[in-house]
Amino acid sequence: MQILNFPHYTFRFKNSENKTAIFDVIRKKFIILTPEEWVRQHVVRFLLEQKEYPLSLINVEKVLKVNGLRKRYDVVVYNTDGTIDILVECKAPKIQIAQVTFDQIAQYNMTLQAKFLMVTNGLNHYFCQMDFENEKYQFLKDLPNYGQL
Repeated sequence: MQILNFPHYTFRFKNSENKTAIFDVIRKKFIILTPEEWVRQHVVRFLLEQKEYPLSLINVEKVLKVNGLRKRYDVVVYNTDGTIDILVECKAPKIQIAQVTFDQIAQYNMTLQAKFLMVTNGLNHYFCQMDFENEKYQFLKDLPNYGQL
């Protein structure tokens, strides 16, 4: 797999039916390793190790309804009261981050109401803080650490 723009992490792998799988500490099982999953696993480790979010507050790949359609978010970080602090959209490294990606995460966030957004293809990371009152977002240099919210 491609080297990404994250710190180096150690992952557990296994081969299953001629496919490589990576262990997901959130779902507690091996997941087939795709380029997008590679990015998602790095994001999870980034949130756990660099940003110090508790494992119990992170959720991965769940279905949500957006305008009556079933969609699947990549990663969310919950607050202890059940609201969502961070919504993350992961793309494969070969996918360029474009306005359509921000439109996608903004559409998801109309339902989820996260305070912060992260969009990444593993190479380029974009961080935003929501301004719900003015219906826009402001770009940030980084996400806040867990204790800073």
